[in-house]
Amino acid sequence: MRYIPSGFVALGVAAVLFSGCGAASVSGIDVRQKSVQEAFAGQDLSSLSKGHTDAGDPVHDPSIIRDPDTGTYWLFGSHMEVAKSEDLVHWSKVYSGANRWNKLFSNLFSEDSDAFDWVGKNEEGSYSVWAPCVIYNKAMQKYCMYFCTSSSYIKSSLCLATADKISGPYTYQCRLLDSGFNRMDAKKRRVDILDWCNGDIKSVQKRYLQTGSYNNMLWPNCIDPTVFYDADGKMWMVYGSWSGGIFLMEIDEATGLPIHPDTDDSEGVDAYFGRHLIGGNHQSCEGPWIQYDKDTGYYYLFVSYGSLQAHGGYQIRLFRSRDPEGPYVDAAGKTLGRDSQQEYGIKMMGNYTFPSLDVTYMAPGHNSMFQDSDGKRYLVYHQRFDNGTEDHEPRVHQLFVNADGWYTAAPFETSGETISEDGYSLMDVCGTYSLVNHGLDISDAVPENASISLQPDGIIYAVEGNAGNAQAEKSKLVKTAGNAEEKLVIESSDTSLSSRLGTFSMEEGSPNVTLTLDGQEYQGVFVETNDEAGNPTMCFSACGSNNETVWGVHYLLPDCSS
Repeated sequence: MRYIPSGFVALGVAAVLFSGCGAASVSGIDVRQKSVQEAFAGQDLSSLSKGHTDAGDPVHDPSIIRDPDTGTYWLFGSHMEVAKSEDLVHWSKVYSGANRWNKLFSNLFSEDSDAFDWVGKNEEGSYSVWAPCVIYNKAMQKYCMYFCTSSSYIKSSLCLATADKISGPYTYQCRLLDSGFNRMDAKKRRVDILDWCNGDIKSVQKRYLQTGSYNNMLWPNCIDPTVFYDADGKMWMVYGSWSGGIFLMEIDEATGLPIHPDTDDSEGVDAYFGRHLIGGNHQSCEGPWIQYDKDTGYYYLFVSYGSLQAHGGYQIRLFRSRDPEGPYVDAAGKTLGRDSQQEYGIKMMGNYTFPSLDVTYMAPGHNSMFQDSDGKRYLVYHQRFDNGTEDHEPRVHQLFVNADGWYTAAPFETSGETISEDGYSLMDVCGTYSLVNHGLDISDAVPENASISLQPDGIIYAVEGNAGNAQAEKSKLVKTAGNAEEKLVIESSDTSLSSRLGTFSMEEGSPNVTLTLDGQEYQGVFVETNDEAGNPTMCFSACGSNNETVWGVHYLLPDCSS
């Protein structure tokens, strides 16, 4: 809990109550006490420690899995990069480089491997091995790695490899699906698409091609696979990037191979590529990850929009469904078709910064997710920075479930924090916050931090940054106060309160909070945690039916006794 200067005794207020408790009291808090106002103001931003996490070895497109025997966390990423960690923060390299000297695979580059037979080499003259997902197959009693090889924005293969241990070495097994073929490729059987069209090249032409070339507006780029178990023990593979969107196929647990369905165009199901879920028309939408949550009963579909470069507007979006086959909808109840994607999907995070970060965070994306043995949920992704480079590092943020059953992420990387399931007192959460609204744009814009104040009368106020305007703004607020408590809050505040932005209320006996800002309601949680420079903070993270996410950070006064 937050440090309260000596002379103040915090009352255990578990819910926001808007009834007076004496002439100087608002919801049980004596707002005229100097110590209370100091706590509300929090740590002076000019005195904050500044910094950011140094995560160690970079892993792009990180997929996470935990070793059940040792508890070690493993990240598998593009370019055959593998790292491990004991604390989810600091990562050490295990394997690196898409070449035959990397011991992650035993046979990927051997003469009898067909992993690159379709795609060949990329435009740099080397091999592309991207976006692996490792899952333990219970029936095979093997660790199965699903990954892709690629040489262009459409010419790709989904592949399977197996191992007896998480650490490998992995034995390449076979290609599963190929994309990016043309009429001659099909006719000469460089890919197996003819097998799914009764050997009829005209059927291939009509269904999958446009003027003889691959119709990537409609059909997928076969990369970015993720495999998961559903509530009934079935295995599924979700995959796709840009092109025709995100697709889903059932996996035969006994073999690890796809189960090809019957074509049903009315349901968006294709015998070769499987079921279309979202996206298409070469709109940015990639890196799908589906997570079943037994506590909520939902399947959560994460994807990334934008381009992955630091200034490409990369960001994480979220949909959900009660069925692994969909439909997957966002907080507005809408699913993403083949239209412009900006308005669809909860934008969980994009570019952002806070006063204690010494660099602006850019282009978070291509995430995985897992629930640890203690029940905590985590979002894992790669993070770039506004530092003139394309350097990136893995990041892990704790996830929480709001009152509407949506995931919302902590604003800072995990530092071992544990959310209070019993909630926080009003005194714990009131104060000045740096607010970030992630909005819905897909661009390199960085949302400005707004300064707001959560006060014990349940009102959210803007904080006036211009000292010369402070008294005038306070006078305006006092004149328009709706009741005696609100007037007392305004007159007693040492913070320069300005206009009323909205309200907040807390759910008794839980960390849940409802915030209303500019007329839009957001459901989320409060959580006390340290930021990446070690400053103690109280944060909120919440999302609305407008698909926007808001984060707030209140820098707590340091505990003088520690």
